[in-house]
Formats: sequence, C-alpha cells, structure tokens
Amino acid sequence: MHELIEQKLSILPDYPGCYMMKDRQGTIIYVGKAKVLKQRVRSYFTGTHDAKTQRLVGEIVDFETIITSSDLEALILELNLIKQHDPKYNIMLKDDKTYPYLKITSEQHPKLIITRQVKKDKGKYFGPYPNSFAANETKKLLDRIYPYRKCHTMPDRVCLYYHLGQCLGPCVYDVSQETYKEMIDNISRFLNGGYKKVKNELSVKMLAASEELEFERAQEFRDQIINIEKTMEKQTITMNDFTDRDIFGYAVENGWMCVQVFFVRQGKLIERDVSIFPLYQEPEEVLLTFIGQFYSKSEHLKPQEILLPSDIDAGIIRQLLEVNVFIPQRGKKKDLVNLAIKNAEISLNEKFLLIERQESKTIGACEDLGEAMNITIPLRIEAFDNSHTYGADPVSAMVSFVDGKPNRKDYRKYMTKTAAAHDDYGAMREVVRRRYIRVLNENLPLPDLIVIDGGKGHMEVAREVIEDELGLSIPIAGLAKDDKHQTSQLLYGNPIEIIPLKRTSEAFYLLQRIQDEVHRFAITFHRQKRGANSFTSALDGLPGVGPVRKKNLLKYFKTVKAIQEASIEELQKAGLPTAIAVSVNEHFKREESLGKK
Repeated sequence: MHELIEQKLSILPDYPGCYMMKDRQGTIIYVGKAKVLKQRVRSYFTGTHDAKTQRLVGEIVDFETIITSSDLEALILELNLIKQHDPKYNIMLKDDKTYPYLKITSEQHPKLIITRQVKKDKGKYFGPYPNSFAANETKKLLDRIYPYRKCHTMPDRVCLYYHLGQCLGPCVYDVSQETYKEMIDNISRFLNGGYKKVKNELSVKMLAASEELEFERAQEFRDQIINIEKTMEKQTITMNDFTDRDIFGYAVENGWMCVQVFFVRQGKLIERDVSIFPLYQEPEEVLLTFIGQFYSKSEHLKPQEILLPSDIDAGIIRQLLEVNVFIPQRGKKKDLVNLAIKNAEISLNEKFLLIERQESKTIGACEDLGEAMNITIPLRIEAFDNSHTYGADPVSAMVSFVDGKPNRKDYRKYMTKTAAAHDDYGAMREVVRRRYIRVLNENLPLPDLIVIDGGKGHMEVAREVIEDELGLSIPIAGLAKDDKHQTSQLLYGNPIEIIPLKRTSEAFYLLQRIQDEVHRFAITFHRQKRGANSFTSALDGLPGVGPVRKKNLLKYFKTVKAIQEASIEELQKAGLPTAIAVSVNEHFKREESLGKK
C-alpha cells in the first residue's frame, strides 16, 4: 500500500459522501458513494477481494473524498462526477439501449410518428414499445382507424390517403380545430390504454351500419376491430389499472451484477434487455446509482410509479426523481418485482460463462502478459508499424489497446517528415518522438507498454527516444515474425531476449491481435496514400494541369483510366481549355503507343 494512501486512510471522516480513486497518472478511474466514507474507502484496502476488485485496487495510487450532508446529496454528486469524469471502472453502468416511442407532434395539424429520441418539446410520447415491430403495427392500426394527417410536410393538394378516407385533407380543406382535437384526443386515449372503449365504439358503429344495409362500411369496422385485437391484445393483461410502471430487480454473483427492468405500459408487461456489469460496492447502493443514470438518459421517460426490491432505499429514489416509488409487500406488484429478480438471476447465470471467457481474452490476457514480462499489468498498450513499397510512399501508424480491446479513437496515422524514404529505423524514431512529445504536451495518458512491430533495431531506436531523449520509463517490446509473416516471438529486456509465451495462451493471442491490427491500419493508410500519389503522377509535368484541374478531372471521370481514354471533346466537357485538352489527349496517346512497343 502506498504511504500516501495509508496517511489518508487514517484521517477519513465519519460522514456520507463520494470518493474518487486515481491511478498513477492522476486519472480518476472509479467514483463511488458511501453512507460512511471511513468504512467504505478502508474496505478497499483491507480483507480479501475478488479478482476484479483486486485489479481496481492494484491501479489505485491516490484518492479524494467529498463530504455531503445526506445520502441523497451523495447520490446526486456521484451521478454528476461519473458523467464529468467518465471513469473506466464505472463505464459498464451506462445504458446505450434505445426504444421506439409513438409521438403525437405539436403542430397545428398533429401527426403520429415513430421515434427513438424523446425531446423536451410539446409533443406527446407513448411507450416505450418492446420493439420497432410493435410500434409499427400500432401506428398502422391507428392510420387505418383515424383520418389524421400522414404527410411529413403539408402538400398543396390532397394525396392518396385522402382518397382512401384515411386523411381529412387539412392541406386543402378547412378542418375545424375542434374536429381535429377530438380525433387527437381519441388517439391519446387509445395509446393510454383506452383501446377497449374504442373497440366497443367501433362495434356499435358496425352494428348500426349493418342494420342500415351498409355492408361494406360494416366490414371496414369489423376489420378495424380485428386489427385492434391482433395488435393490442397479444400480451396477457398484467394489471387491472393502466398506470405506467417500471419494475427493477437485480442479482449478484461472482463479483458481477445484473439489473433487469420491466416496463408496464397500458396494463401490459414489456421486458427490456438486461444490463450486466462488474460490482465494486454494495449492490443496494449500485442499484441506486444505476436507476439515477437510467433516467438521466433522454429516451427513458419517468413513469408514474417505480417498484423496487425490499432491500432498496425507496426514499432516496423518490426524492431524486420526484415520482411515486413503492416496495410492494404482497399481491401482483410483489409478483412483478420477484419476476424481475428471477429474470436477472437467469440472465446472469446464462451470461456469466461468456463474460468470464471474454475477460480471459482481454484483461486476463493483459495480466498474463505483465506476469510473463515481469512488468505492471499493461492495461494500455500502444503499438507502432511502418509501411512502404520499396521505400516509396512511406507511412507509419499507431494503434491503442485498452484493457485488451482496440481503442480506435486513439489510433493515429503518420506521414514521415524528416526520415529518408528508405530509412525504416529513422521513420520509427520520428513517429515515436512525435507521438510522445504530443502526449507530454497535451497531458495525455502514457501507455503501460509500447509494442514495436519489428526486431531489435526498431526497439533500440524507440528506446533511445523514450528513455534518452524524453526521460520516460515505459517498457518497450518488439514483435518478430516468422517466414510466413505471422507473429513468432516477443522480444523484451536489456539485453533484449525472447520472452517465452505459449502459442495457445491468451497473452500470445492478444499480441497477435495487436500486431495484425497495427499492420492492417498501416497498410490501409499506405494504400490510400499510394492511390492518391498514382493519380498525381499520371498527370505530373503536363503544362496547364495543376492540382485543382487534377482534382476536377478525377471528380468528373472517377478513375485515372477513364481520363487516359477520354477524347478531346470529353476533356473539354470536364472543364479543360481546348489547347490543354489536346495536350492531355496526345500525352496519353503517346504513352499508349510506347506501351505497345
């Protein structure tokens, strides 16, 4: 344990609040809350923990605490700190799922649309629906029943919907606001669970039309009733009232937590996907944080009621969200909570082996690699590679892996500026220098390991830059390939030696993925540059054809071959003056004749 941590642990307060764990670079890697800060923070550094918590603790070199006056303030502060700092060990609590909603727009003549974005506008939102098919079927049904406006923008003449009797034609005809409002109110009532009343009204109209011998009209009403039954009554009614409810249940096993949320809308139960993430605090407190984050996303509308398991502090959620929160003790509501808990347990059991396998391929592989090299676990790895064609069009690339997975937003491409065309070592020296001067200037996180796609010579020039020029202490490894151009050996140390790794180990597979990815990224960039240069060289030296005309020619003809085969008239149409068009045409004719010889 670091001396600084020991000192801070001895003066922790006995108050509620939040704590922020930091790594060796001062980056906040975890944010938590506690009713008693002294007990919670100390618990990380005492006793035994599962592998995931040990991994977190192993990265902590410092922490900060913020005292609050209540548990509610601690929860609000924690949510804000997570949003502000985006700590990597909190990231699994995020929910990026979106659900379709039906929306009645707030225009003069409203329309009904399907959307996945819930905005703070004057529109009315209904849902969420379990999937887009359910939302589409409901909208199609309402399209047939109610003659509201269907068009995106108001046309200047009536459309097909008007002739089919599915639109009142407000674009041309004067439709009173009272008539339109009554229709929109009926749609709102329908979507709020009043479709049974609509069905009964249609039944009355069907009988009336039949008695008046209007059989076609009666058949239309009958078809509408059938559509309502098919669309709205597929699910079993779960509640006798039509209160919108969200039901939360959770399960915990082997250091992982699964949260299951049920939506009850229009008296029906809609199951949403599970969320599974590592657990570093007490599960009851983590669920409070999860719920706070869940409703901070715009697509999750707050319902009229929230139902929670019995061990959760309902009062905090009630104050945080300002909605009715209940912990049911018996009856249907209690059954729904138990069902959510049961689903969470089943989902966690089903997915745990998959999660464990994925962990072994990513973070587990990093741990094995660190152990084999006798270095700190390399959770952030940056790898470099050069690419050229016999010294022509040289480029370099850098890829980043975090926790054993590609971190593509940190990938970088380099066109060498100072290194000679055939100097592969010079190119590696230049791009490594450019990369880490920028990292230092911009205070970006340093990697735990630098991987060079090459042998001892490439490693040595990288070491000279990192250690001798920049004064950094970062392990540098090399990846040698066999005669089949496949990952063969891991080189490391001073003097440099081969680190033995089993070819079937996850650490070796991780190095293979890194080497393949940096090579792919470099070669793709090289091909792009070579393609651009091949077009440039095809027209180089022609009088009157500069960079702008080259670009315009490629835009017009699409390919270099098409330019080479173009007639004088076609070149003129592309914007070349007559004299230059003749010159270009004759140039490519001469090249063709020389090629045939």
